[in-house]
Amino acid sequence: MEASTRASRRLIRSFYERRTLVVARDLLGRVLCRRTGDGRVLRGRIVEVEAYDGNGDRASHASRGRTRRNRSMFEPGGVAYVYLVYGIHHCFNVVTGPGGYPAAVLVRATEPPDGELSASGPGRLTRAFAIGRSDDGCTLLGRQLWIERGSEVEDRAVRRTRRIGVDYAGVWARRRYRFVIAGHPDLSGPAALAGVRGR
Repeated sequence: MEASTRASRRLIRSFYERRTLVVARDLLGRVLCRRTGDGRVLRGRIVEVEAYDGNGDRASHASRGRTRRNRSMFEPGGVAYVYLVYGIHHCFNVVTGPGGYPAAVLVRATEPPDGELSASGPGRLTRAFAIGRSDDGCTLLGRQLWIERGSEVEDRAVRRTRRIGVDYAGVWARRRYRFVIAGHPDLSGPAALAGVRGR
């Protein structure tokens, strides 16, 4: 009974196949889940995300076309896109939209999984959830890595800001594609971006 109840809480493929900015907003309050090698399941409520929308988005890996590194971005929504940055840490993204349209949402922060390791920032998040390059392209509908419904976040608690670390992207660097639960203590990045008002 417990297993079937948990399964019914998982987000289904149609959630991910929608427009990238819609999915990004709706990921706030959902729960990222990871089954570990010893059978435990780590869970953390998502509090911060960034959208990367199509090959016209100059901040997106897809702006350089399809490569071996970014090919998961071109899959139908509902798979993971995981890559290594600076040769140091991994970043976990949720692929969105229809197949062939390269878009994904970077999950930047969750509440500490089960109250343990900090998951504030993309690198800390993947370490806390033991997510690595081997998870690139894996389904988010299976039993190893998935997202549960969690709780809805009211619009008044959501803020949109510019993305972090994409100054090279010209006008695209100013697009407010970062969504956060305003003022949440587990947000990453500059304090000034923790609760910007407006949409």
